[in-house]
Amino acid sequence: MAALLSLTVSLLVLAGILLAPWLIAVIAPGFEGEKREATTRLVRILFPGAGLLVLSAWCLGVLNSHRRFFLSYVAPVVWNLAIIAALVAYGGETRQYDLAMIAAWGSVAGSLLQFAVQLPTVLRLLGGLRSGPLLDPPVRAVIGNFLPVFLGRGVVQVSAYVDTVLASLLPTGAVAAVSYAQVLYTLPVSLFGMSVSAAELPEMASATGTDAERAGFLRGRLEAGLRQIAFFVVPSVVGFVALGDVITGALYQSGEFTRDMTEYVWVILAAASVGLLPSTLGRLYSSAFYALHDTRTPLRIALIRVSLGVALGYGLALHLPPALELDARWGAAGITLASGLAAAVEYRLLRRALSARIGVTTLEWGTLARLWVAALTAAGCGWLVRYALPPLHPIPAAALVLGAFGAAYLAGAAMLGVPQARRLLRLG
Repeated sequence: MAALLSLTVSLLVLAGILLAPWLIAVIAPGFEGEKREATTRLVRILFPGAGLLVLSAWCLGVLNSHRRFFLSYVAPVVWNLAIIAALVAYGGETRQYDLAMIAAWGSVAGSLLQFAVQLPTVLRLLGGLRSGPLLDPPVRAVIGNFLPVFLGRGVVQVSAYVDTVLASLLPTGAVAAVSYAQVLYTLPVSLFGMSVSAAELPEMASATGTDAERAGFLRGRLEAGLRQIAFFVVPSVVGFVALGDVITGALYQSGEFTRDMTEYVWVILAAASVGLLPSTLGRLYSSAFYALHDTRTPLRIALIRVSLGVALGYGLALHLPPALELDARWGAAGITLASGLAAAVEYRLLRRALSARIGVTTLEWGTLARLWVAALTAAGCGWLVRYALPPLHPIPAAALVLGAFGAAYLAGAAMLGVPQARRLLRLG
């Protein structure tokens, strides 16, 4: 698989560099002039980095299969550090487009480092790389599953790509604002949805015994994972909706990123949060299907999600703002709202399809109610702290407000009998 991936990625990187001008017509059809030329240069720089990230993902797969989760999910930190270091070292008074180029080269360097920090452990686990038949049964199984898993597992990225394309049809600034919101929105998906799903997949795939015993084991693992995800994602949803400007301001508000831009991204982020919980829960359901060696069902449902997201996004982004007599730029919030609604539909379809296979699986309403009560109460505490504070820089203000929000949520969830909160408090 390492050999096949290396060959395939090399060809794709070469094609991406050579065909970049034509790819821009697909990636961002609304870009023209200097913006289009700068985007073309960025794509050519970033393609080699994307190839290195594919090899890094191969390392992640090997590490996950050996139940080594920490290194592969910490490795992206060096990617971020490389981008930050490049901007600090070479940014200075550079204009925006040149800053983007510097960040892109930093991204490529970070991609190499992300691959390099994982490779020694991978080689040690594998006992080195040895030549073997390229098309033996396990490799053929991987190749056969590639496309459905690529589309099914990558639906978040595909949806984000669709959002970017639609945003490019809106006024200048919409693409950047949607991208800023996507960074925040996908953080809980990656931290909690993807990580719990990745950890559970080898466990669920190891189920043995009769069909009834395997089904019972899968239901138990799945429902435990659902509770774990919900414990972290419910406050993420409430935080994005109630305190999204505090979060956005702390991360982005400086220089030309004004308070007005912070509020713009906040609205887009709040709209996206509609689908945050179902999107993260849906990743775990997909893993359960993969444990059953079924890659086709998640694919079919993922295609429904993307199709629905495109249709809703087009309507909500381009036609709803004029109908409501709003500025066209607010169509960006319609894009992320459409993606969230499509994610909710995907989750419902995945749950129904899996319940037909292994029996009804559910996240208890009592558990959800306690989490929502704790999160909403915590948001109230965050707002009280926010209005009690004197004017502060966005970063210390966020530390105080979000610190109060997090502490109140943890305490409230523990008082309401949520086991995850009580375990965390005991660890503390």
